[in-house]
Amino acid sequence: MREFDAIVVGGGPAGSTAAWQLRRGGLRVLVLDRERFPRLKLCAGWVTPDVLSDLEIDAAGYPHRLLSFSRLHFHLWGLHLPVACVQHSIRREEFDAWLLDRSGAQFEQHAVDKIDADPDGYVIDGRYRARFLVGAGGTSCPVYRTLFRKQQPRDRGLQTATLELEFPCEWRDGDCHLWFFDHGLPGYSWYVPKARGWLNVGVGAMAQLLRRRDGDLHEHWQHLVARLQRQFRVTVPQPPAGYSYFLRGPLRALRTGNALLAGDAAGLATRDLCEGIGPAVRSGLRAAEAILRDTPYDLSSLSATSLPGLAGRWLDRRFTRTAARA
Repeated sequence: MREFDAIVVGGGPAGSTAAWQLRRGGLRVLVLDRERFPRLKLCAGWVTPDVLSDLEIDAAGYPHRLLSFSRLHFHLWGLHLPVACVQHSIRREEFDAWLLDRSGAQFEQHAVDKIDADPDGYVIDGRYRARFLVGAGGTSCPVYRTLFRKQQPRDRGLQTATLELEFPCEWRDGDCHLWFFDHGLPGYSWYVPKARGWLNVGVGAMAQLLRRRDGDLHEHWQHLVARLQRQFRVTVPQPPAGYSYFLRGPLRALRTGNALLAGDAAGLATRDLCEGIGPAVRSGLRAAEAILRDTPYDLSSLSATSLPGLAGRWLDRRFTRTAARA
């Protein structure tokens, strides 16, 4: 049996951030993930200046693709609203691997199956033991499934459905565009350029609202493909991939004993723009702090929206009106 102070299940931004801070605190940390890094990870890859600050990353010194936007384009019911800002895009394949390597934690590719609690902490698959356990394995995290699902059930009203594709593209428009509620979509579609000739495009919808409207996400994808060809002269080269995750709900039980949930395993994506990297990073930091300082694990101060003020609250109501309120 191999012994560690903490085991982190999941090597994405939540898990690598927790591991990074735990290693800084002097703990022996193991990160387990079913994938080998770098690994393909579909994601718009939108990161805010606050995320870079939380991760102590200097944008100019980041060694991989990072594209900065001085404005975002919001499209709503025929209106075009360019908004001045400072935002960034990254490729998750590069970003996640870099963060994991920087954490300094030991990493092993391993699909976690069985988790048992014993007097000394937690035993994973009879091979690894640690006093502390951080579940950061995304929506299907085995830590959530084993230790938290009964006390923290998923709210289906907060489930998203997404079709997305990232591909090499010599794009001409280097700004980010978001189309809200286009063609009856209960969500939004996006065009996010990446540095050095990559592009991410996709459609996302609140799954329950889409079903109630007898909607077909693939039809919305085709609508976006036609728009991209018409507006940006971008030809989408292949079919998209689909996945699902949950937006921020009531934070009832994110810690049991010395096991904690972070990132998408805790269902923390924002309720207006469905953005998950920022909440993942902050929850990873908070999880590590709770372990190192023996303090309560409290995420209630994390914002449930990405946009400030009325804009964020209005989109929250539009997207989650069928769900329980946080």
